[in-house]
Amino acid sequence: MPETCELTTKNNKLQSVELDRRLSVAPMLHRTDRYCRYFLRQLSRRTLLYTEMITTGALLHNDPARFLRFDPEEHPLALQLGGSNPADLARCARLVTEWGYDEINLNVGCPSDRVQAGRFGACLMAEPALVADCVAAMRAVTHLPVTVKHRIGIDQQDSEAELHQFVQTVAAAGCSTLSYMPVKPGYMA
Repeated sequence: MPETCELTTKNNKLQSVELDRRLSVAPMLHRTDRYCRYFLRQLSRRTLLYTEMITTGALLHNDPARFLRFDPEEHPLALQLGGSNPADLARCARLVTEWGYDEINLNVGCPSDRVQAGRFGACLMAEPALVADCVAAMRAVTHLPVTVKHRIGIDQQDSEAELHQFVQTVAAAGCSTLSYMPVKPGYMA
């Protein structure tokens, strides 16, 4: 079901845009940079586009403009964050809101060893309460939808009941949309 979000145009005017999640371009490292997104926007005006995953550390300890800059033509645009510290995610959510994105997405799906060593990505599936705390912290500081991208399970934690419990816990914290990859980490070619 499409939802409406407000965005700021090049002329600094608010415009309502329909977010239709039936088709979106997922965050892809070294692919969905601002140049790729601008190109993709020429193909479809309503497709929800995502940034590459940006870690909280990158935004908080570097020049945020380097990571947050985009062309207004890219709207509707979601920024995907990687992190697990609720306070850091809240600080980043404020930045993302100030920069004019349409959605904030928390990565709970990346299976990379490097990402999981930083305690974010797919390993967070094992900690639904922490993910809920992260979502709640971001919701407390932004009007934007906060969404989560996750897997159907990790390791031996892959029953329908465990997935249902994860989804219920995160949704109760204010997550407006959960999207999943229907595979467990390690099953991708």
